Amino acid sequence: MENIFHRISVRKYEDKEVEPEKIEQILRAAMAAPSAANQQPWEFYVVTDRKMLSLLAGTSPYAGCCKDAPAAIVSCYRRNCQLPDYADVDMSIAMENLWLETDALGLGGVWLGIAPLEDRMAAVEKVLNLPPQLRAFAVFPFGYPAEARPQQDRFDSSRIHYVR
Repeated sequence: MENIFHRISVRKYEDKEVEPEKIEQILRAAMAAPSAANQQPWEFYVVTDRKMLSLLAGTSPYAGCCKDAPAAIVSCYRRNCQLPDYADVDMSIAMENLWLETDALGLGGVWLGIAPLEDRMAAVEKVLNLPPQLRAFAVFPFGYPAEARPQQDRFDSSRIHYVR
């Protein structure tokens, strides 16, 4: 559980390629996520092309770090999944797994929210030329971190309520 308390948002990266086996391990972690009715609505696009990363940087006001990242994973969900109302929950669990595994492998990244904002979703879908059955959910630029800081302690006991 160490990486739960270590993971931070990393937006600056070393100029170093991420090994394919690490990318696969990150995706394995994402796909190990539970999903409603085991629908597994996810599809993942791994982007390492510099031009495409620069285009992704323009898809939201917060995506500028994509242009300097060695890689990004764009998570998408299938429109025709069994329980579409739960796709965002399923995708969020997969994204958390993805992020935690990234940290465990000595890498860093940041979850850029795309869904449910239609303009951002459409912009990412256009950049990647996604098929119409897919919706863009999030962009996750990642790589070897060029920054480090401790994680903020967010524990707040006043938000815990016991029902006895």
